[in-house]
Amino acid sequence: MSSILFDIKENVAIITLNRPEKLNAFNGEMSLLLQEKLDACKSDKVRSVYITGMGKGFSAGQDLAEITDAASPGFNVILSKYYNPIVSRIRKLEKPIVAAVNGVAAGAGANIALCCDIVVAAQSASFIQAFSKIGLIPDSGGTYTLPRLIGWQRASALMMLGEKVNATDAERYGMIYKVFSDDEFAKESFNIAVTLAGMPTKALAYTKQMLNISLVNHFDEQLQEENICQQKAARTEDHKEGVTAFMEKRKPLFTGK
Repeated sequence: MSSILFDIKENVAIITLNRPEKLNAFNGEMSLLLQEKLDACKSDKVRSVYITGMGKGFSAGQDLAEITDAASPGFNVILSKYYNPIVSRIRKLEKPIVAAVNGVAAGAGANIALCCDIVVAAQSASFIQAFSKIGLIPDSGGTYTLPRLIGWQRASALMMLGEKVNATDAERYGMIYKVFSDDEFAKESFNIAVTLAGMPTKALAYTKQMLNISLVNHFDEQLQEENICQQKAARTEDHKEGVTAFMEKRKPLFTGK
C-alpha cells in the first residue's frame, strides 16, 4: 500500500497520509511521494486540495528510525530534499489547500498542516512543536509560520517548551480556522474543500499569492500588488459570471477560468 493515497472527487484532490502504524510519520520515500502528488494537483481537473491522515494521527513528523539509521541521509538532505519542497509547493500551488487534522500533528507534521490555506481539526486532534524534546529546532517553515499565526510570545513558548495544544485551544489561539466534533469532522472538513472547488479558483489563487507576498511587502508595495492582481482577476470569466449572476439574482456557476 502506498504511503500517500491520492484521489479526485468533486474536483477536490484528496491526499491521505498513509502510514497509520507510524502515526503517518514521514520517511524520505513518503516525502518525495507527497511532493509528486502536490504536483499532480496542478491538473485542471483539480480546483481544491484536501490533505488528511489515515488512522489516529495526521502526522507524527519525521520518522526517527530514519534519522537514527546508519544510512541516514542527514538533516541537510532531509530538509532541502524532503520537507522544504513540500511546504514550498503548498504555498506556491495555485489552488486552495485544506489541512484536515484528524489526530495528532507533531513536529514537521504540524508545520506542514499549518502552512496550508485553511486548517481545521477534529475535537480529539492536537498540535505539538516536538522538536525541543529531542534537541532540535522547529523546521518545515514553523519558525516563519507559527509566530505569524499566534504571535511571537506564544509561538516562542510552544516551541521551547514543546507543550501539546488541543484543538479547542488551537482554534482559540488563531492557529487553526475551526474545530469539528469527531463524528462530524470528516464530512464537515471535506465540505469546505468542496465549497472551495466550486468557487472562482483563479481569484482564490490570486488571494493566496497576495497573502504570500504580504509577508515581505511594505503597505504601499502591497497596495500596488493588489492593484495589479485585481486587474487580472477582473479579466477572468468567473468575475464576469459573478457580476452577471448577482445582477440576475441567481447563484453563480464558476468554472475556474
